[in-house]
Amino acid sequence: MNMEARVGVVLEGGQRALNSASTHGSIVDAGARKFLQQHNNKQSPQHSQLGTVQQLLAGGVAGAFSKTCTAPLARLTILFQVQGMHSDVTALSKASIWQEASRVINEEGFRAFWKGNLVTIAHRLPYSSVSFYAYERYKSFLQPVLGVENHRVNGTADLAVHFIGGGMAGITAASATYPLDLVRTRIAAQRNTMYYRGIWHAFHTICREEGFLGLYKGLGATLLGVGPSIAISFSVYESLRSFWHSKRPNDSTIMVSLACGSLSGIASSTATFPLDLVRRRMQLEGAGGRACIYTSGLFGTFAHIIHTEGFRGMYRGILPEYYKVVPSVGIVFMTYETLKMLLSRIPAS
Repeated sequence: MNMEARVGVVLEGGQRALNSASTHGSIVDAGARKFLQQHNNKQSPQHSQLGTVQQLLAGGVAGAFSKTCTAPLARLTILFQVQGMHSDVTALSKASIWQEASRVINEEGFRAFWKGNLVTIAHRLPYSSVSFYAYERYKSFLQPVLGVENHRVNGTADLAVHFIGGGMAGITAASATYPLDLVRTRIAAQRNTMYYRGIWHAFHTICREEGFLGLYKGLGATLLGVGPSIAISFSVYESLRSFWHSKRPNDSTIMVSLACGSLSGIASSTATFPLDLVRRRMQLEGAGGRACIYTSGLFGTFAHIIHTEGFRGMYRGILPEYYKVVPSVGIVFMTYETLKMLLSRIPAS
């Protein structure tokens, strides 16, 4: 499920920063987060001590760079997800990823793969900032409540702090920055007709035609997916890593983290992708002056899609989502590590 509400908690020695690399965002950050946690514990102190500003900058840039590199697959996912909204489902062509990519190039040009990516990049830093700040606040509240104080490690309680704090921070950040995510979806879903000519034009047009609340269409599906996404990412990653180390204890930590992080991302995507698809479609309700289709709320939208398109309709676009999991994990942690090494030379304020 490629949604920006998915929170990744980057653990650096005694410090923690939040970074969302959809999602989503994203589920793949679980692998990157765990790799960074293990890898940083092996590094020298000067490389692991970053100030808040440096952490936010490194996480934001790493996430933005990862999003930019995988933007073509992200746009293909959106284009597949919204098929059937305003078309006769029985007449839909069963285009492959390659056929759809070829159509985009022929009809819109190669640069069209990055439609909406500027909004995605603009979304990164505020999302990371809100996530980081909210996580620290929630952590400060939860530690005494759950008995994790004075930096003493209590396995179950410490995990609960990360899980609950991360989920609440994800909900907070997703709610605060959601209009940017909606605008990004509407721009990326456009084909040849450019109804929204840019970020500010999209904001102005949506507010004028649909009211201020139009910027929050689909928020319910986003918030509903945060908890399951984090839970699946954590549990699948930890289970796979423990099993792997029990069978092959001498394998490279980097390779284990990449493999387990990617598999946890795939598992989370599979489980929560229908929520992401519903979110996208609800975000496009009334876009471009079109009539609304899903008028019965979140669960009514689920029922409508299953009735008209079948259960398989809930997984339109899942393949390009799968394909971007592995590169997203690799790009995030490699970019983050490089920036961390460079920024560690700048004194923290």
